[in-house]
Amino acid sequence: MTGSMNFTYGDRTIRVNMPDQTALMAELTRRFRGGEGFALATINLDHLVKLRGDSGFRQAYAAQDLVVADGNPIVWLSRLARHPVTLVPGSDLVVPLARLAAAETVPIALVGTTELALDAAAARITAEAPGTRIVARIAPPMGFDPDSPVAGEMLRRIEASGARLCFLALGAPKQERLAARGRRETPGIGFASVGAGLDFLAGNQQRAPRWVRRIAMEWVWRMLSAPRRLVPRYARCAAILPAETISALRQRPGR
Repeated sequence: MTGSMNFTYGDRTIRVNMPDQTALMAELTRRFRGGEGFALATINLDHLVKLRGDSGFRQAYAAQDLVVADGNPIVWLSRLARHPVTLVPGSDLVVPLARLAAAETVPIALVGTTELALDAAAARITAEAPGTRIVARIAPPMGFDPDSPVAGEMLRRIEASGARLCFLALGAPKQERLAARGRRETPGIGFASVGAGLDFLAGNQQRAPRWVRRIAMEWVWRMLSAPRRLVPRYARCAAILPAETISALRQRPGR
């Protein structure tokens, strides 16, 4: 049985409402053809940690139209809840979404990281998704605040470019907060929060080999690459698993 996996914190419920990539692509095709915007988030365990302690992040996440599982722990929790979803990593979505945009003649904007990385990512996207039209590339300044007037000007610039799909590579919670704001102020644009997806394409960051991802050990690969930064993060993630497991069991049908 498939369904939506829910995560509730306070008065906000975050719902993984796209069970797999096929369903996501069908919904995005419908929205592109109907001229509808969207905010797409890719939830993982680190996001759950942040959601617990950041009410602004909870509000932004609750405003996302589409949410997929970007992490094996989310997939495992959904199976415990008997509402299984499949893994749809944000880093793996950039090229498929660009191909869909090319097929639907939807112009693209790239936001995040650095100007050099955006140039390299754009070259890779256009090579792997022929027909892609990238109409804006914006690298926000250090300390970028998605609630600031600068962010508002950026949204207007994206809208003026004609882009209807915008990849946000700002990291959480900034990208989700900007996507939520974009849904209000530029409702005809689709915002996809892809984390390090553009840096991976640019070659600024290296993903784990495919075989490591296949055995669900990418987190170990990443932790060993930057232990000082990631060991504390993964410790916080591990600390919330017992409570999230109980919550998942309570979502089983019939309970």
